[in-house]
This record gives sequence, C-alpha cells and structure tokens, in this order.
Amino acid sequence: MPLAHYHVVFTLPAQIGDIAFHNKAVVYDILFKAASETLLTIAADPKHLGAWIGLTAVLHTWGSALTHHPHVHCIVPGGGFSLDGERWVSCRPRFFLPVRVLSRLFRRLVLDKLAAAHAEGRLLFFGQIAALADRAAFTDRIAPLRRAEWVVYAKRPFAGPESVPAYLARYTHRVAISNSRLIAMDDKGVTFRWKDYHQDGSARRKVMTLAPGEFIRRFLIHVLPGGFHRIRHYGLFANGGRASNLAKARALLQPAPAAPADTDTSAEPGIAKTTARACPCCGGRMVLVEIFQRGASSRGAPAAPPDGIDSS
Repeated sequence: MPLAHYHVVFTLPAQIGDIAFHNKAVVYDILFKAASETLLTIAADPKHLGAWIGLTAVLHTWGSALTHHPHVHCIVPGGGFSLDGERWVSCRPRFFLPVRVLSRLFRRLVLDKLAAAHAEGRLLFFGQIAALADRAAFTDRIAPLRRAEWVVYAKRPFAGPESVPAYLARYTHRVAISNSRLIAMDDKGVTFRWKDYHQDGSARRKVMTLAPGEFIRRFLIHVLPGGFHRIRHYGLFANGGRASNLAKARALLQPAPAAPADTDTSAEPGIAKTTARACPCCGGRMVLVEIFQRGASSRGAPAAPPDGIDSS
C-alpha cells in the first residue's frame, strides 16, 4: 500500500527456546499468536494508534551460527482502519508503536499461553528438561521470565512500499543457511561465514568450522513440523477478507482530487475552456484555438498569437 511499512521482530528468550525445541508446533504457534495479538491489541488502543491494522508474520528459527533462535519478523503498514471503519488512521512519521509496551504485552501473552498449554498436557519434555513435566517445576522455570525484559525490536521503516515485496520475496523462503555463506566442505568439516551480533563493525563477521555431523544436526533443527505454516497473515490481511480490506484501504488512502488548473478562454466564441499545456519544444504555454470534427478541415489559426503568449 502507498504508505510507510514497519518491520517488527519478536524473539523468544533462550529459556523458552529449550522448551520449543521439544514442542515445535505448539510453541511456534504460541509465538505467532502472541506476536500478532500484541500488535493488534496495542494498535487498537486509542492511547497509541486507535486503529485495526494488518500484518504479515514470517517465522525464523535460526541464528547466524545455525543455533536455535525462534523469532518472527512482522511486516506492518504504518496505519489501519479507524475503529468505526470509516477512515484511515496513520501512525506518526517514522514511529509505529512503543517497543516497551509491545514487549510487556508480548511477554504476558506468551507465558500465559505456555502455562495453559502445559495445563492441557500439550507440552512434552525429554532429556535434561524432563523434570518440567511436573507443574510446579514448570511454574518455577518460567516465573523469572515474568520479570525479565523481553526483546521486541522495531527496525527502521522500509525505504518505500516498493521495497516491501522485494524484501519478502527474498526473505520469506530462506533456509537456515544460504550457499553464499558456505566457504569449504571436506572430511574435516563445513566452514561458513557467520555474524556475531555481540560485536560491532567488521569484528562481527567471523568464520566457523563445524564437524559434518554437527553441521547437519544444526541444520536439521530448523526443519519445521509437517504442514506447519511459517508465513501467516493477520488483521486486515487475514485470508477471509484480505481482498475487500485491501480495496477499501486503497480507496481511503487515495489523495484528494487536485484543484483544477488555470484555464484559458479559446480565441473564438463558443469554444470551451481547457487546461493550459506546455509546448513540448520550448515549454511555452499552448492555447486551444479551434476544435473541429474528424475529416473536416481547419479554418486556420489566428494570424498572430495572443499578446504575451509564445505559441511556437
């Protein structure tokens, strides 16, 4: 749509990442629902935007070193329908929604949904975290997370609406590592480039070599459960009403008609006024002097142009 689009990233803490590793379908679904509900709820609050918005969310489960790092990237237009649905409400320039408010609601929603999933018996635990099957142990595990700061990151707006499909086209169907990052492969291991985001500048660009088995293990961590949808649409973009919502949004975003330009009276009585046009050769103002039917001959232009008008 012809307006600024924002990029908001919601990340699960490492302590929940361990739980997600054994319960991918359940926890990734919670991540999607909590992120979308957070954006839709805060945007609808009159204290912030007071609008019903739309978003596209894309799940990524990897860090640069192929570690398990579940997070969703959300692409959100900078505005939405007013709560009565009669007008378009735009956010402030270069500011969408307050990140701290988003992170607090996101934290509560994720933890509440996790607790509900545990109570319903939808979570399984193995190995080092098998003890979390006990309700009290699970409650103790997530209790500190209710006081911790969670990461919700709002990136700078896209350069323009044209850049959004370009971003989505190359980003939505990525796998954990692209061929361009691979440097070498032999019996000793796989060498690839990665970024250490704890470092700044050129220091964050590093090279890592993993034994073949470890590289394959890390890569397979990010294979999603069968039938799981890693791209989802919410709000205005939800599948049921997307086409009609987009049509209505574009209609509301249409600029007001421009005021009519100055017109000139034709050189002869009875000829309608028309918008002045520039000569393609000299840039001077052109004046309509006659309108005649197809096949008829012109009565000829005036002997001299009107005073002060270059008609060359």
